[in-house]
Amino acid sequence: MVSSEYERRIAARFATFDQDGNGYIDREDFMGAAKALLSEFAVAARSDKGQALYGGAEAFWQGMAGIADRDGDQRITREEFVTGAVKRLRDNPDRFAEIARPFLHAALDVADTDGDGAATVEEAARVLKCLGVPEDVARTAAGTLDADDDGKVGETEVVPAFARYFTVPE
Repeated sequence: MVSSEYERRIAARFATFDQDGNGYIDREDFMGAAKALLSEFAVAARSDKGQALYGGAEAFWQGMAGIADRDGDQRITREEFVTGAVKRLRDNPDRFAEIARPFLHAALDVADTDGDGAATVEEAARVLKCLGVPEDVARTAAGTLDADDDGKVGETEVVPAFARYFTVPE
């Protein structure tokens, strides 16, 4: 049995996905996040990076809908999110993170302005800010993503951090 405290932690993450604050998560929330990232980094939507980001956002949405949209209305309510996320996390939090991998990979690629295959800590903070994380929290979080202290944030650091985000308190 999953504790109610655990469910409360998961429910607190709902707002991260509900980008427009309308009370549910839908495809537009994911597409809006992609659009904000492209704008922040001045990347054209029709570019390879832009198309990869939109494709990653769509894959992320489809994965979320697949685990959480129980009534099939193409909208995930807070209750559906808590139920779906808890079900997915109960056995293996990394499985949940895998649905986000294409989006996270593409977001890092958009943020990687020097083309070296990783985003700087500053670029990662800008990504987090675009996704609705307050600036001070975004800077701190981006710094903790740099697990090897090389000043860069890569996919191998971001995907596991995403899983941890859903399993530890704020």
